[in-house]
Amino acid sequence: MSTLYFRDREDVDLKDVVFEKSVSEQIAQFLREHQFSAILQQYELPVANKILLFGKTGCGKTMTAKAIAKALDKNIFIINLASIVSSKLGETSKNVQSIFKEANYENSVLFFDEFDSLGQIRDYDNKDSSEMKRVVNAILQLIDNFPKNSVLIAATNQIQMIDEALVRRFELKLEFESPSKMLLEEYYSKLLAKFPVKYQNIEKQFDVSFSEAKDAVFKQVKNNIILDELSKLQ
Repeated sequence: MSTLYFRDREDVDLKDVVFEKSVSEQIAQFLREHQFSAILQQYELPVANKILLFGKTGCGKTMTAKAIAKALDKNIFIINLASIVSSKLGETSKNVQSIFKEANYENSVLFFDEFDSLGQIRDYDNKDSSEMKRVVNAILQLIDNFPKNSVLIAATNQIQMIDEALVRRFELKLEFESPSKMLLEEYYSKLLAKFPVKYQNIEKQFDVSFSEAKDAVFKQVKNNIILDELSKLQ
């Protein structure tokens, strides 16, 4: 396997991911387009296959990409672009092209994490800026020739750092904001549902991301389990 990407096998259901209503509706529409792609194509209507996820860290972008791949019954290949941006002139563009060439992503989902690592063309010296512009041009060509039966998903915490020409290539742009108290309550219920009631006594945290909430739940549930086991030994 290439060191530039990896095939993820984590099983994530859409029903396990908590969304704001507007995001949920747009994802549902995206999936319906793929469900009825044959009839849409008969009328020469394009089926969206490129999604840009942007917003706060830890608010569900990666989980969403995995869940979409499962809903479409497609393999997902994950690329962390920060890891392939090279300090060597010319290497980054070559790495990007290698991903599109090497990854057997036909009829799959190709997920680019930290997309701003490629898209940013500001805050560099002149040499690096020229290199990043070459990278942007290369990825624009690759996106334009992306297979229609595959799905391209990119995620970023800094959409303002991405070249506008890249942003325009994505038919669907979904913003992930910090979850509201109501969404976090729903998320806590989903997380705790698989544990026995006696382990569900936790202190819920709000004004946190989904990933922070998950870490807090697991830490407290583990402690509840351990304390219960220790009490049996006394």
